Amino acid sequence: MSTPALQVFPGTYRDSLLLLSATRAMEDGHGVTWATAAMATPAAVEDLTGRGFPPDDLAGADANALVLAVCATDDGAAAEALERGRVAVFSEAAAPREEPGRPAPRTVGEAAARLPEANVAVVSVPGPYAAVAAHSALSAGLHVLLFSDNVPLAEEVELKERARRLGLLLMGPGAGTAVLAGVGLGFANAVTPGPVGVVAAAGTGAQEVMSLLDRWGIGVSQVIGVGGRDLSAAVGGTMACEAVRALDADPGTEVILLVSKPPDPGAARRVIGASRATPVVAACLGLSASDGPFGDALLAGTLEQGALRVAGLLGRPVPGPAGDLADVTERAAARLAGGRRAVRGFFTGGTLCYEAQVVLSRALGPVHSNIPLRPDLGLPAPAGAHICLDLGEEEYTKGRPHPMIDPAARTEIMRAEAFGGDIAAVLLDVVLGYGSHPDPAGEIAGVCSDLVASGAAVVAYVLGARADRQGLDRQCRTLRDAGAIVTASAAEAARVAAAVAARQPALATAGRP
Repeated sequence: MSTPALQVFPGTYRDSLLLLSATRAMEDGHGVTWATAAMATPAAVEDLTGRGFPPDDLAGADANALVLAVCATDDGAAAEALERGRVAVFSEAAAPREEPGRPAPRTVGEAAARLPEANVAVVSVPGPYAAVAAHSALSAGLHVLLFSDNVPLAEEVELKERARRLGLLLMGPGAGTAVLAGVGLGFANAVTPGPVGVVAAAGTGAQEVMSLLDRWGIGVSQVIGVGGRDLSAAVGGTMACEAVRALDADPGTEVILLVSKPPDPGAARRVIGASRATPVVAACLGLSASDGPFGDALLAGTLEQGALRVAGLLGRPVPGPAGDLADVTERAAARLAGGRRAVRGFFTGGTLCYEAQVVLSRALGPVHSNIPLRPDLGLPAPAGAHICLDLGEEEYTKGRPHPMIDPAARTEIMRAEAFGGDIAAVLLDVVLGYGSHPDPAGEIAGVCSDLVASGAAVVAYVLGARADRQGLDRQCRTLRDAGAIVTASAAEAARVAAAVAARQPALATAGRP
């Protein structure tokens, strides 16, 4: 039996990043089977009562009330978990800062008045309240990084049109990554300055290209995340166009790299056409020349290819694939039993999941996913199908932290779904950076070792910059020690997985100079 326990703190707002951190703190203890730290929005209350927490314990709680909830094997484990969560959300670093004799600001306008030099507001509140906070920031003359998701589409369009009229950037909703004037926001990486400006409607897509450019010694000028829906037909690329124009006017930007999940072709054309002087490379997954002319933009089929084309425009050399990659792939394929033909991908980064589907489908045929390239390739999938899962989607993160922050959920899913006798290769991403777990490779090394011992190949890619706090080389070494094949890019990982499954080592280095 699992013991539920709950604490409610009225009038105690904490942003979503801190809530995720507190959730991880509660889960990180003996006997805890489930935990969450959340604001008591109607959706959160419904989820908690659905999990069996008594409605009376939540009576009167509103969206300004903080809730800590756990399920544990006994009362002692539950009490200890709640105490870890309480410490996390009420620590000196977590509490709102107050000046002596002066209360903490209660609105965006009050905060802006106290920090007149600030020009960007980071909004991280529950979706139903995010638009109000973002409008307040725009009214205060601030650019906005809207980290919040679950913002209605109509509100996003309204916010972005207003920001455009005011000459401000509205980055988001769901904009988890940006690097502005050398400062990383959200899930960013510790990258070096350089001549490439990135406009991204894809968070881990932005992280992938900025990290590749950093490792190749090129660097970035700015990374402007605009939210995953910006290049949809409904939004029309409104903020991506403004971002491109801003980079076009930036003397430190020599090339613009546009990154997105599958875009609306019309929106992509408008965004690419917004630059008047700076060359544009478009790494828009699922977009190709068959979608029509895109002016002078260079189109790239993968994130890796986009970064390579940027390097080519700048005349900068990049390292080639590892010399033994085909040999490593051939040895992994030779170990497989004859019935192992399928690829299973378990991703923490949604854009990397899309990219893997693009690469795998070219080599192996249809790939099914919870974020499919085509509607007919959704789940459930037929037996023996190739499947890539984005574990950062809501169906996997409801009531628990994003897998970049807490890899435990991915480990559980892999234990349940990655050991099938038809699986040739298990494909994984490990994302480093400011917001990610301190040792994500270490958290999955055990299951990787078990998978290799069971007869499958494990192919992993570590997305990170040299200066990231987790240690890029250390993370790669941990995975290699667990028996995984570790590649130099996410696209290369997908190619290697395809090569293993198809028993065709040459596929591992295809598409890379």
